[in-house]
Amino acid sequence: MTILFVDGWLGPDPGDWQELWTRKLPGSRRVEQDDWHLAERNKWVARLDEAITACTEPPVLVAHSLGCPTVAHWVADNPHRRVRAALMVTPADVERNITPEITGFAPIPQIPFSFPTVVAASRNDHWMTPERAAAFAKSWNARLVDAGEVGHLTVTEGYGAWLQGEQLLTDLLNTTAG
Repeated sequence: MTILFVDGWLGPDPGDWQELWTRKLPGSRRVEQDDWHLAERNKWVARLDEAITACTEPPVLVAHSLGCPTVAHWVADNPHRRVRAALMVTPADVERNITPEITGFAPIPQIPFSFPTVVAASRNDHWMTPERAAAFAKSWNARLVDAGEVGHLTVTEGYGAWLQGEQLLTDLLNTTAG
């Protein structure tokens, strides 16, 4: 099984939960972007598509922050492509957080995903309110999980290991086994 980590704006952070999971989970890797600081939607979505196309079986996507709108745009552009499941973690609301380097990701597609999806939302994330996360989860046909007061789940907020997230991923994989 391949697990693709779809990072957000500014890219991988040494010691973040995605790095720790990548080391721990066989068959996992991070989708690399050419420019982590200037996020261009079409380029990011194309890079995600390349990574998915290179997989020999439908991958599991684990997206964080701006990686979540990247996945949503990929789904909108590729409605018939296969993915096993997705874990969308603390999505970035690029429609309400106007930051010039990421505005090209607005509007975020609100279409149902054709694969099992979980949205893990924070109660105190400065990038997305719980209400907006719930609305996106509903539009993506995803199960919403209250991750608690975890901010944006970054290393600077104290998140290297994120055990609740590991359990969410395990549970999601168990529901798609077969």
